[in-house]
Amino acid sequence: MLTPDELRQIRRLTVQAGRRVDSLFAGGYRSAFRGRGMEFEEVRPYVPGDDVRHIDWNVTARANAPHVKEFREERQLTLMLAIDVSGSMGFGSGGRDGRTDKRLQMARVAGALAYAAIRNNDRVGLLAFTDHVELMVPPRRSRGHAWRVIREVFEHRPVRSRTELGGAAEYLGKVLKRRAVVCLISDFLSDSDADRQLAALASRHQVNAFVVHDPRERSVPAVGLIELEDPETGRRRLVDTRRVREAWTVEARVAGLRRSGAHATPIGTDQDPFQGLMAHFHRLERGGRR
Repeated sequence: MLTPDELRQIRRLTVQAGRRVDSLFAGGYRSAFRGRGMEFEEVRPYVPGDDVRHIDWNVTARANAPHVKEFREERQLTLMLAIDVSGSMGFGSGGRDGRTDKRLQMARVAGALAYAAIRNNDRVGLLAFTDHVELMVPPRRSRGHAWRVIREVFEHRPVRSRTELGGAAEYLGKVLKRRAVVCLISDFLSDSDADRQLAALASRHQVNAFVVHDPRERSVPAVGLIELEDPETGRRRLVDTRRVREAWTVEARVAGLRRSGAHATPIGTDQDPFQGLMAHFHRLERGGRR
């Protein structure tokens, strides 16, 4: 169960997310995350300048005058939030407020996206994962459901502590029958290779990856071999700091996700997560690099 302090945190997060969504990026969300396609609306008389490919020949023949089909964007979509609740997400150096770790920053990102989805009448669901699926909340559309999603981000206590992104991506590929917008929120620190599963998911859905990181991860000194404790397994092992600096930089993680077909954006625990989301939306609107 949640403690009173945790409940107060959720309420603050919900109020903050609501204000920032309404004032900052409601339009950005709508433009960046589009519906499934175009839906037929009506047939009307042809006027010069209309696309001749939309002429309805059956109605044209009956009316003895050219008519065209009109379409509108099918706006409603399914937003699926997939959050990493493994042990490494509990790490953080405090951020701007002295208390932010990666999991709290992840909750802010997930809460803002859930709120934006409901504001746009979209369905939103939640998948919490470690090295297996910990929790699945099917997509629905209501304010009460969005509150449940935000609450679960805080309330869920994981059974396991390791990360396995490939399994989560494969599971989503099986349960999402229609095209959806998938938002993966994780630090993407894992020994396992998930490129194949991510590429398969991105071939059917719009995959967005938010790489949550902490400034201390950038300050690992290149001093050779040192003994570290893995927060996901509790084991101590020798680590070559030079290889860690090269392979697990934020830039390397983002580049790997983009190669797999995801639209990736890094968000640090010392940054404003709402501004990070805005930057992500603007990049999608411009049709620029993933």
